[in-house]
Amino acid sequence: MQSYLIIILSLHVLAGVFWAGSTFGLARTGGTGAAQLFRPQMGAATVAVLTGAYLWSQMVQGSLALGEKVLGAGALCAIIAAGVQGAIGGRAIRRLGGGTGDEAENRSAIALSQRIAAGLLGLTVISMVASRYV
Repeated sequence: MQSYLIIILSLHVLAGVFWAGSTFGLARTGGTGAAQLFRPQMGAATVAVLTGAYLWSQMVQGSLALGEKVLGAGALCAIIAAGVQGAIGGRAIRRLGGGTGDEAENRSAIALSQRIAAGLLGLTVISMVASRYV
C-alpha cells in the first residue's frame, strides 16, 4: 500500500508542477501559446485534482484539524483555477480557432484566465507547504 501511495503522490506532484509551471509561464507571456498548451494543461489539472482527491481520501481521517482545512482551501483554489482556465480561457481559445469574436478581446481573455489561475495555483502551492506546519 505504501508504494501505491508513493506512485499516486508522484503523479499528483508531476501533474501539478506541469500545470502550475505552464500556467505561470503563460500568465507571464500574456497567454501566448495557450492554444497549444490548453489540452495538456487541462489533462494535468484533471490528473492533479483526481490524484489529490484520492490522496485526501486515504490520508485525512476523522475531524479536520487546521492543517487539513488549509490543505482543503488550497484544493478548492486549484479546482477554481481549472474552472477559470477551462471556462474563460477555453472559450476564448475556441473562438480564436473558429475565427469568431474580436481577436484582441479573445487574447485578453486568455491572458486574464491564465493570470487568475496562476494566482490561485500559487495559493494552492502555499497551502500544501503550509498545511504541514500549521
